[in-house]
Amino acid sequence: MHWLELGLIFLATVAGMELFAYVMHRWVMHGPGWFLHASHHRPRTGMFEWNDLYGAIFAVPSIALIWLGVQGGWGPQVTAIGAGIAGYGAIYFGFHDWIVHRRLPHRIVPRSAYFKRIVQAHRLHHAVESKHGTVSFGFLWAPPVEVLKAQLRASADAQLRPPARQD
Repeated sequence: MHWLELGLIFLATVAGMELFAYVMHRWVMHGPGWFLHASHHRPRTGMFEWNDLYGAIFAVPSIALIWLGVQGGWGPQVTAIGAGIAGYGAIYFGFHDWIVHRRLPHRIVPRSAYFKRIVQAHRLHHAVESKHGTVSFGFLWAPPVEVLKAQLRASADAQLRPPARQD
């Protein structure tokens, strides 16, 4: 298979993972999987949180597909899909955990309109104290911030956190 076709499979998988992540975040993590994800909506007390187990769970298909593609004879297309899943995981870690939640120190300041919108959307997602009434479940795409604010105002379920004190 030509490297360009494999690259397109990789990119399509990364894009498809955003849809998968939205569905998992909206209906699993904020549903029956809340017992793990709730730790992500509370102040972190150490380096890790229970929600980090989702990263390990979602890495299993990626590792399996890469191994099956390379060692199992399933072919380079399967390897490209596994690599696309891993690529999305790397983007998620770099953007969500490192930059947005500052789990590693950095001096990155969002300057582009896209970057600012994603960070603001994620902060609005965390403005709700429970698993109900939250907005913006994607990680690499979010509706305009004004739309999300209107959704929060209109939600009967959204229990907003009090504003942080600025002493």
